[in-house]
Amino acid sequence: MTGPRHILVVAHARRDDTVEAAERVIQELRSAGAVPVLSEEDRSELIQILPECADLPALGADVPLADIELAIVLGGDGTILRAAELVRGGTAPVLGINLGHVGFLAESERDDMDEAVARVIARDYRVEERLALSVRVKDVSGAVIYETWALNEATVEKASRERMLEVVIEVDGRPLSSFGCDGVVVSTPTGSTAYNFSAGGPVIWPTVEAIAVVPLSAHALFAKPLVLGPEASVAIEVLARTNGTGILWCDGRRSHDLPPGARVVVRRSVEPVRLARLHPAAFTDRLVDKFHLPVTGWRGPDALPARPAGRTA
Repeated sequence: MTGPRHILVVAHARRDDTVEAAERVIQELRSAGAVPVLSEEDRSELIQILPECADLPALGADVPLADIELAIVLGGDGTILRAAELVRGGTAPVLGINLGHVGFLAESERDDMDEAVARVIARDYRVEERLALSVRVKDVSGAVIYETWALNEATVEKASRERMLEVVIEVDGRPLSSFGCDGVVVSTPTGSTAYNFSAGGPVIWPTVEAIAVVPLSAHALFAKPLVLGPEASVAIEVLARTNGTGILWCDGRRSHDLPPGARVVVRRSVEPVRLARLHPAAFTDRLVDKFHLPVTGWRGPDALPARPAGRTA
């Protein structure tokens, strides 16, 4: 690769530890000859605390997305989802350094930050592609009125707390069931440990390509979580008899109002999300680490080496 190496740094100025981490990462990248890049929003926030950020190029305005080699994300899962949104349409993978709480999408913890940056500079990482969702909203005439995507989940929810949403679920062009509910979650394997998990849906290993559909507080006999093939098409129609409106949320970041008669079609996106990986550990270890699962008493094979602290899949 010729020319300067542009590394996007995604952070914000709302937490002292994030600002300190951003300053450190920016200095390390500059020392290695790479060019740190910020989103215009992050730069406008960080410049108030770190004046040296005024000299950094902004994504889009100064450096096109196609020139970004990788995104280093400092924060929790919400910040990683924002970074995935920033690099959508490009080829740059996302490397998360957890400064939040659970940080399920993060690859490294704050104690491993220097090593993570060094490995980025050395290009010592692998890229893992994760299934993403394509989401379309159609009106009663069938016209597409909104399009977006999701890494974790697309959720159709009731807009008013006191009202129930009446929906009918369709899979691969065939009606499955209709019921009243608080909503429906359509999740990827990556998002199976997020809203899907809280709603009682299945945890899906990242190596499994599948789509989960989980009704929320449904008033129906057949309203169990479903696991569909990766090429399945799921449609959720807000029935005309619904007394109120619904709302579509994707990754908790992008929303669109759903009037009665709206139809939300969710299927696999042709464009995956790319995550940079440093540690080839088992997904089981990540579950144990992040959810603090009890494994006392396990008598596994003696030959299995202990996993290093802070290293997860």
